[in-house]
Amino acid sequence: MAAKQKILQDAFYETLKDVYYAERQSVKALKKSAKSAENEELRQAFETHAEESAEQVERLQQVFEIIGKPARGKTCEAMQGLTSEMEEDLEDFEDSPAADAVLTASAQAIEHYEIARYGTLKTWATQLGYADAAKLLDATLQEEKKTDQLLTEIAERINAEGTETDADEELAPKKTSKAKAA
Repeated sequence: MAAKQKILQDAFYETLKDVYYAERQSVKALKKSAKSAENEELRQAFETHAEESAEQVERLQQVFEIIGKPARGKTCEAMQGLTSEMEEDLEDFEDSPAADAVLTASAQAIEHYEIARYGTLKTWATQLGYADAAKLLDATLQEEKKTDQLLTEIAERINAEGTETDADEELAPKKTSKAKAA
């Protein structure tokens, strides 16, 4: 007997379960990031987004209700990889001038993943006629984009703090004489 052919509703539900898991992991990662951040503005951004993410989990539960399915997560390999990489970076750069810059980059990788997922889910919800779900997903998508923009602005300020004169001199390109090149 042939397996049932998958349709867009199946993809929507599977992706919803994936992002539900990912968002719950994101809350944990944001709390850990807030504790690790040295820069006060960055710490505050992580704390604020952790609260937003908790609300986003609640929105996802509402989306499950709209489609008549139980709110269940499925392991999101992508989020596990991103959070694992963040933990490695935190360990590798702990107490270094670049720690907050690396932490911000890791957080933005997570935000970019979430933006991609929420954008897809919003589009699919619209196509499937789940207008209320699309509105909920769009609200979260806009929050994720706003957080990404804030992290970019913070990164631009703190990245300069992560440079050191000795490292800059070692990494600077060597100037060559034009006469030698001729």
